[in-house]
Amino acid sequence: MATFLYRMGRAAFRRRWLVVLLWAVVLGAVGTGAAKAPAAGDEGTSFMPGIEAQKAFDLIGERFPGSDADGADARIVFTAPDGEKVTAAGNRAAVDTLVEKAAGAPRVAAAVSPFEAGAVSEDASTAYATVSYKVSAGDLTDADKAAMEDIVDEARASGLTVEVGGTALATQPAAGGAGEALGIGLAAVVLLITFGSLAAAGLPLLTAVVGVGVSMCAILALGSALGLSMTTGTLASMLGLAVGIDYALLVVSRYREERANGHEPREAAGLAVGTAGSAVVFAGLTVVIALAGLAVIGVPMLTKMGLCAAGAVVIGVLVALTLVPALLGMWPDAVLSRRARRRGPEAGQHAGAGDNGGSRWARFVLRHPVAVLLSCVAGLGVLALPAADLQLGMPGAEAKPVSSTERRAYDALADGFGAGFNGPLTIVTDVRGAADPEDAAATIAERIKGTEGVVSVSLPRFNAEGDAALFSAVPSTGPSDEPTKDLVQTIRAERSGLEEATGATFEVTGSTAMNIDVAQALQDALVPYLIVIVLLSLVLLMVVFRSVLVPVKAAFGFLLSVLASLGAVVAVFQWGWGAELLGVEQAGPIMSLMPIFLVGIVFGLAMDYEVFLVARMREAYVHGDRPAQAVVTGFRHSARVVAAAAVIMIAVFSGFVGADESMIKTIGFGLAVAVLFDAFVVRMAFVPAVLALLGHRAWWLPRWLDKLLPRVDIEGTGLNRGPAPGQDSTDTGARPQEPVRT
Repeated sequence: MATFLYRMGRAAFRRRWLVVLLWAVVLGAVGTGAAKAPAAGDEGTSFMPGIEAQKAFDLIGERFPGSDADGADARIVFTAPDGEKVTAAGNRAAVDTLVEKAAGAPRVAAAVSPFEAGAVSEDASTAYATVSYKVSAGDLTDADKAAMEDIVDEARASGLTVEVGGTALATQPAAGGAGEALGIGLAAVVLLITFGSLAAAGLPLLTAVVGVGVSMCAILALGSALGLSMTTGTLASMLGLAVGIDYALLVVSRYREERANGHEPREAAGLAVGTAGSAVVFAGLTVVIALAGLAVIGVPMLTKMGLCAAGAVVIGVLVALTLVPALLGMWPDAVLSRRARRRGPEAGQHAGAGDNGGSRWARFVLRHPVAVLLSCVAGLGVLALPAADLQLGMPGAEAKPVSSTERRAYDALADGFGAGFNGPLTIVTDVRGAADPEDAAATIAERIKGTEGVVSVSLPRFNAEGDAALFSAVPSTGPSDEPTKDLVQTIRAERSGLEEATGATFEVTGSTAMNIDVAQALQDALVPYLIVIVLLSLVLLMVVFRSVLVPVKAAFGFLLSVLASLGAVVAVFQWGWGAELLGVEQAGPIMSLMPIFLVGIVFGLAMDYEVFLVARMREAYVHGDRPAQAVVTGFRHSARVVAAAAVIMIAVFSGFVGADESMIKTIGFGLAVAVLFDAFVVRMAFVPAVLALLGHRAWWLPRWLDKLLPRVDIEGTGLNRGPAPGQDSTDTGARPQEPVRT
């Protein structure tokens, strides 16, 4: 692979204008497609096929086709001023006026008055009207929403407090542009400090922006056809920007090193792509496999997020292998430091042989391996403890800021009608097998009403054919509370007895039951997915480093960093420790999709740093260094690049902590702390400590396994590492292999 990439790097350097033109054409083509593509609609109603809540939801759509189970709704909540009641003549007139106007608003199917539906609290301080739309929330236009907002504003002028919940007027999360801009700004500062050159700092940023531009335009162009959401695009841009900068950084850093070793520009570009590019390909492959593996979980939304993010990573790899060497060909000396440009590359031929901060740190760890190892394991172990209390859920309006009307509507309903009113359970009854359908439905409703934890049950409503009935049950506790989860399981446990007694069957659904089922299914899938990821890392790293113990060490380090990051997420977002500092107004269960997605991404990033750092150690070892010296050599050449890459990742991910979307905020924080733990604790301390204790045993591989595993030559042993005096600079072939350690 190193030889192929070496030739690719030299070809991109030589045909630089063609490569740049091709990328410009690709960017222009996908940009045009994105501009002309229709806006993305809904992602569909099938969130997680197979769970009971989804089956019941599908049954409602089948038996009650006129109800449009996916239609938008608005719950307009009225609160009377202190000392007044909504039933007072003036307040009632204002409510009736709003309901009348809402019924005539665009695309509204029906508007039900609280006085007709009995939707008034016992103390008459709060009431709500329900507005149902003919279309889904994604199909409502800005004009449709503005018409309803104007009607609500008119009602507020009467003196009533009017807030709106539901899906119709729900605020959409911000696109995250500010987070990306902040991440790019911080990355620019880190790159400038690392390289000491504006060109060297700007090139990784430029190529990463091109890669993200291609990825995001492609997502927008395909959004309508594939149902890709804003959340999908945000996560793809987050990862695409981070890995795009890191991969380009690695290639540029190796190019500068090869120039310092005396190679002419084109040769240096070829060697940089042949060596650092090999690490980039493998690192990108691990990220792609981890993200694409999310498809096995069975959640369509998670699959789309993973595949789109994987596509962004692939684009980042291709940019690093082609566009970066092409731009280096346009300005071959611009990325060098001012001192190197002034004195000439040959003056720094052995500049990398001296000590720097990385080699000094490595020697410190080599002198105290046991103490460093125990400190790392103990520290990350303590941070991981909160992960044992991980509770998953799907936060709703209660997690929104109090400045939003959805949150205020949620609080008003909870105050007026009870905490469980915001999360009613929907029960759909199939009465085709019952002798008396009406009596069967009534019996089931009455039994559920008598279940402890149920406040009220509505009257069953039959469909036109009379073979299915629908009613709701209001719990006494909130949608995210553990007692509500227990209540759903209790109701389902009563099913067998009721079905035997009535001949009818029923299923529980609604947003609350759906969230409970999804959270449980994902929590059950977390450990198997983690096991698969760890086994995958063992195989991939065994192929790359041709070692048994190095992959085991890497996998254990990954477990430490991912569990510590999950512990930090639980402490902040579930327990509320320091939550106000991040703008989290309501602590509660962790978004159910987040842990699995975090595991997949952190696995990819952890393998990035493992490859970036250990590949140089392996390279030094196979070229004759003793194990301890190989660790020092690896840190001398790679520690600064890995540290810079990690700081850039942290900067990019931290920029998304300010997002309005709770899942993006949580993932941004989780990824930022995961990179902090993995890069600076696991890779910079845990890894050298373990390698120091293992010595030569770290690189042991049984002969039979050595013959079985494919050779990928990530350390570039097939390339001549020295300057090659008298070599024809137009030669594009690989050079003879040096003697290496076996």
